[in-house]
Amino acid sequence: MSTILITGANKGLGREAARRLLADGHDVWVGARDPERGREAAEALGARHIVLDVTDDASVGRAVEEVSAATGGTLDVLINNAGVAGGQDPVGEVTAEDVEAVYAVNVFGPVRVFQKFLPLLQAGTGGVVVNVSSGLGSHEATSDPDRIESSFQAPAYTSSKAALNMLTTQWAAALPDLRVNCVDPGYTATDLNGNSGPQTVEEGTDAIVAMATVAADGPTGTYTDCHGSVGW
Repeated sequence: MSTILITGANKGLGREAARRLLADGHDVWVGARDPERGREAAEALGARHIVLDVTDDASVGRAVEEVSAATGGTLDVLINNAGVAGGQDPVGEVTAEDVEAVYAVNVFGPVRVFQKFLPLLQAGTGGVVVNVSSGLGSHEATSDPDRIESSFQAPAYTSSKAALNMLTTQWAAALPDLRVNCVDPGYTATDLNGNSGPQTVEEGTDAIVAMATVAADGPTGTYTDCHGSVGW
Protein backbone atom coordinates (compact mmCIF):
# COMPACT_ATOMS: atom_id res chain seq x y z
CA MET A 1 0.00 0.00 0.00
CA SER A 2 1.27 3.46 -0.91
CA THR A 3 0.41 6.85 0.52
CA ILE A 4 -0.64 9.02 -2.41
CA LEU A 5 -1.41 12.73 -2.66
CA ILE A 6 -3.33 14.05 -5.67
CA THR A 7 -3.71 17.77 -6.30
CA GLY A 8 -6.93 19.06 -7.84
CA ALA A 9 -8.65 15.81 -6.93
CA ASN A 10 -12.17 16.94 -6.11
CA LYS A 11 -13.35 16.36 -9.71
CA GLY A 12 -12.40 15.10 -13.15
CA LEU A 13 -9.24 13.11 -13.68
CA GLY A 14 -7.98 13.69 -10.16
CA ARG A 15 -11.11 12.35 -8.54
CA GLU A 16 -11.25 9.32 -10.83
CA ALA A 17 -7.57 8.56 -10.21
CA ALA A 18 -8.27 8.75 -6.47
CA ARG A 19 -11.22 6.36 -6.81
CA ARG A 20 -9.18 3.81 -8.74
CA LEU A 21 -6.16 3.99 -6.46
CA LEU A 22 -8.35 3.66 -3.37
CA ALA A 23 -9.97 0.59 -4.95
CA ASP A 24 -6.48 -0.87 -5.32
CA GLY A 25 -5.93 -0.50 -1.58
CA HIS A 26 -3.84 2.67 -1.42
CA ASP A 27 -4.09 5.45 1.16
CA VAL A 28 -5.13 8.48 -0.90
CA TRP A 29 -5.19 12.16 0.03
CA VAL A 30 -7.58 14.28 -2.03
CA GLY A 31 -6.05 17.73 -2.38
CA ALA A 32 -8.41 20.55 -3.33
CA ARG A 33 -8.33 24.32 -3.18
CA ASP A 34 -11.99 24.56 -2.15
CA PRO A 35 -12.39 23.05 1.35
CA GLU A 36 -16.07 22.17 0.96
CA ARG A 37 -15.76 20.54 -2.46
CA GLY A 38 -12.63 18.71 -1.43
CA ARG A 39 -14.25 17.38 1.72
CA GLU A 40 -17.35 16.26 -0.16
CA ALA A 41 -15.23 14.39 -2.70
CA ALA A 42 -13.06 12.75 -0.06
CA GLU A 43 -16.06 11.62 1.98
CA ALA A 44 -17.80 10.23 -1.11
CA LEU A 45 -14.68 8.30 -2.10
CA GLY A 46 -13.54 7.23 1.35
CA ALA A 47 -10.28 9.14 0.98
CA ARG A 48 -8.44 11.61 3.20
CA HIS A 49 -9.10 15.29 2.56
CA ILE A 50 -6.55 18.08 2.57
CA VAL A 51 -6.90 21.73 1.65
CA LEU A 52 -4.23 22.50 -0.93
CA ASP A 53 -4.03 25.56 -3.17
CA VAL A 54 -1.05 24.96 -5.46
CA THR A 55 -0.66 28.70 -6.07
CA ASP A 56 -0.17 29.53 -2.39
CA ASP A 57 3.04 28.84 -0.46
CA ALA A 58 1.34 28.88 2.94
CA SER A 59 -1.37 26.47 1.83
CA VAL A 60 1.15 23.98 0.44
CA GLY A 61 3.29 24.36 3.57
CA ARG A 62 0.34 23.52 5.81
CA ALA A 63 -0.46 20.52 3.63
CA VAL A 64 3.10 19.24 4.02
CA GLU A 65 2.84 19.54 7.80
CA GLU A 66 -0.51 17.73 7.87
CA VAL A 67 0.62 14.85 5.68
CA SER A 68 3.92 14.56 7.53
CA ALA A 69 2.18 14.40 10.90
CA ALA A 70 -0.19 11.69 9.71
CA THR A 71 2.39 9.52 7.93
CA GLY A 72 5.45 9.87 10.09
CA GLY A 73 7.18 12.16 7.63
CA THR A 74 6.85 10.24 4.36
CA LEU A 75 4.90 10.38 1.11
CA ASP A 76 5.14 7.61 -1.47
CA VAL A 77 3.46 9.19 -4.49
CA LEU A 78 2.74 12.76 -5.56
CA ILE A 79 0.38 13.30 -8.51
CA ASN A 80 0.52 16.87 -9.81
CA ASN A 81 -2.91 16.96 -11.41
CA ALA A 82 -4.31 20.44 -10.68
CA GLY A 83 -4.53 22.47 -13.86
CA VAL A 84 -6.41 25.18 -15.73
CA ALA A 85 -7.07 25.66 -19.44
CA GLY A 86 -7.00 29.44 -19.59
CA GLY A 87 -9.14 31.58 -21.85
CA GLN A 88 -10.18 31.12 -25.46
CA ASP A 89 -8.97 34.45 -26.86
CA PRO A 90 -7.45 34.56 -30.35
CA VAL A 91 -3.70 34.00 -30.26
CA GLY A 92 -2.91 37.61 -31.10
CA GLU A 93 -4.95 38.81 -28.13
CA VAL A 94 -3.36 36.56 -25.50
CA THR A 95 -1.52 38.79 -23.03
CA ALA A 96 1.38 38.17 -20.70
CA GLU A 97 -1.09 38.31 -17.82
CA ASP A 98 -3.16 35.56 -19.46
CA VAL A 99 -0.11 33.35 -19.74
CA GLU A 100 0.99 34.11 -16.18
CA ALA A 101 -2.40 33.04 -14.83
CA VAL A 102 -2.13 29.63 -16.51
CA TYR A 103 1.50 29.15 -15.55
CA ALA A 104 0.65 29.97 -11.92
CA VAL A 105 -1.32 26.72 -11.72
CA ASN A 106 0.14 24.48 -14.43
CA VAL A 107 3.85 25.21 -13.98
CA PHE A 108 4.61 27.10 -10.79
CA GLY A 109 2.04 25.02 -8.90
CA PRO A 110 3.78 21.68 -9.58
CA VAL A 111 7.16 23.27 -8.83
CA ARG A 112 5.89 24.58 -5.50
CA VAL A 113 4.25 21.31 -4.48
CA PHE A 114 7.17 19.17 -5.63
CA GLN A 115 9.77 21.29 -3.85
CA LYS A 116 7.88 21.38 -0.57
CA PHE A 117 6.96 17.67 -0.57
CA LEU A 118 10.38 16.51 -1.77
CA PRO A 119 11.73 15.77 1.74
CA LEU A 120 8.74 13.48 2.36
CA LEU A 121 9.21 11.73 -0.97
CA GLN A 122 12.90 11.19 -0.23
CA ALA A 123 12.27 10.01 3.33
CA GLY A 124 10.81 6.74 2.11
CA THR A 125 12.01 4.37 -0.57
CA GLY A 126 11.22 4.66 -4.26
CA GLY A 127 9.26 7.93 -4.17
CA VAL A 128 7.11 8.55 -7.25
CA VAL A 129 6.03 11.77 -8.97
CA VAL A 130 3.43 11.84 -11.75
CA ASN A 131 2.99 15.11 -13.63
CA VAL A 132 -0.30 15.22 -15.52
CA SER A 133 0.62 16.81 -18.82
CA SER A 134 -1.19 16.72 -22.17
CA GLY A 135 -0.63 15.78 -25.77
CA LEU A 136 -0.92 19.52 -26.37
CA GLY A 137 2.43 19.88 -24.63
CA SER A 138 4.12 17.71 -27.25
CA HIS A 139 6.11 19.58 -29.89
CA GLU A 140 5.90 16.49 -32.09
CA ALA A 141 2.13 16.14 -31.88
CA THR A 142 1.25 19.82 -32.20
CA SER A 143 3.46 20.24 -35.28
CA ASP A 144 2.05 17.22 -37.11
CA PRO A 145 -0.85 18.28 -39.39
CA ASP A 146 -2.22 14.75 -39.27
CA ARG A 147 -2.65 14.91 -35.48
CA ILE A 148 -5.67 16.49 -33.80
CA GLU A 149 -3.33 18.30 -31.41
CA SER A 150 -2.13 20.51 -34.28
CA SER A 151 -5.63 21.96 -34.70
CA PHE A 152 -5.60 23.65 -31.28
CA GLN A 153 -4.07 27.08 -30.74
CA ALA A 154 -3.93 27.81 -27.03
CA PRO A 155 -0.46 29.26 -26.39
CA ALA A 156 -0.77 29.62 -22.63
CA TYR A 157 -2.00 26.09 -22.02
CA THR A 158 0.14 24.28 -24.58
CA SER A 159 3.36 26.01 -23.54
CA SER A 160 2.60 25.40 -19.87
CA LYS A 161 2.37 21.66 -20.49
CA ALA A 162 5.57 21.72 -22.56
CA ALA A 163 7.25 23.44 -19.61
CA LEU A 164 5.90 20.78 -17.25
CA ASN A 165 7.39 18.11 -19.50
CA MET A 166 10.81 19.73 -19.27
CA LEU A 167 10.52 20.03 -15.50
CA THR A 168 9.81 16.30 -15.44
CA THR A 169 12.99 15.40 -17.30
CA GLN A 170 15.05 17.77 -15.17
CA TRP A 171 13.74 16.36 -11.90
CA ALA A 172 14.18 12.79 -13.11
CA ALA A 173 17.79 13.40 -14.15
CA ALA A 174 18.70 15.20 -10.93
CA LEU A 175 16.96 12.76 -8.58
CA PRO A 176 17.60 9.20 -9.79
CA ASP A 177 16.27 7.69 -6.56
CA LEU A 178 12.79 8.93 -7.47
CA ARG A 179 10.54 7.85 -10.34
CA VAL A 180 9.44 11.08 -12.05
CA ASN A 181 7.27 10.82 -15.16
CA CYS A 182 4.71 12.85 -17.10
CA VAL A 183 1.58 11.46 -18.68
CA ASP A 184 -0.86 12.47 -21.40
CA PRO A 185 -4.37 11.42 -20.31
CA GLY A 186 -5.72 11.95 -23.83
CA TYR A 187 -8.72 14.01 -24.89
CA THR A 188 -10.97 13.25 -21.95
CA ALA A 189 -14.39 14.68 -21.13
CA THR A 190 -13.79 16.97 -18.13
CA ASP A 191 -14.71 20.49 -17.03
CA LEU A 192 -11.35 21.62 -18.42
CA ASN A 193 -12.64 21.24 -21.99
CA GLY A 194 -16.37 21.66 -21.44
CA ASN A 195 -16.74 17.86 -21.38
CA SER A 196 -16.01 17.76 -25.10
CA GLY A 197 -13.45 14.96 -25.04
CA PRO A 198 -14.40 11.54 -26.44
CA GLN A 199 -12.73 9.59 -23.63
CA THR A 200 -14.26 8.80 -20.24
CA VAL A 201 -12.43 9.81 -17.08
CA GLU A 202 -11.69 6.14 -16.44
CA GLU A 203 -9.92 5.89 -19.80
CA GLY A 204 -8.18 9.17 -19.13
CA THR A 205 -6.71 7.94 -15.86
CA ASP A 206 -5.16 4.75 -17.26
CA ALA A 207 -1.74 6.34 -17.72
CA ILE A 208 -1.96 8.22 -14.41
CA VAL A 209 -2.70 5.07 -12.42
CA ALA A 210 -0.04 3.10 -14.28
CA MET A 211 2.69 5.61 -13.52
CA ALA A 212 1.53 6.16 -9.94
CA THR A 213 2.11 2.48 -9.24
CA VAL A 214 5.50 1.91 -10.87
CA ALA A 215 8.03 -0.12 -8.93
CA ALA A 216 11.21 1.32 -7.43
CA ASP A 217 13.12 0.12 -10.49
CA GLY A 218 10.46 1.38 -12.91
CA PRO A 219 10.82 4.02 -15.62
CA THR A 220 11.71 7.62 -14.92
CA GLY A 221 11.92 10.71 -17.11
CA THR A 222 9.29 9.37 -19.53
CA TYR A 223 6.27 10.85 -21.33
CA THR A 224 3.51 8.31 -21.91
CA ASP A 225 -0.17 7.82 -22.58
CA CYS A 226 -2.32 4.71 -22.35
CA HIS A 227 -0.79 3.40 -25.58
CA GLY A 228 2.88 3.88 -24.70
CA SER A 229 5.51 6.54 -25.33
CA VAL A 230 4.54 10.04 -26.46
CA GLY A 231 6.89 12.09 -28.66
CA TRP A 232 8.32 15.10 -26.92
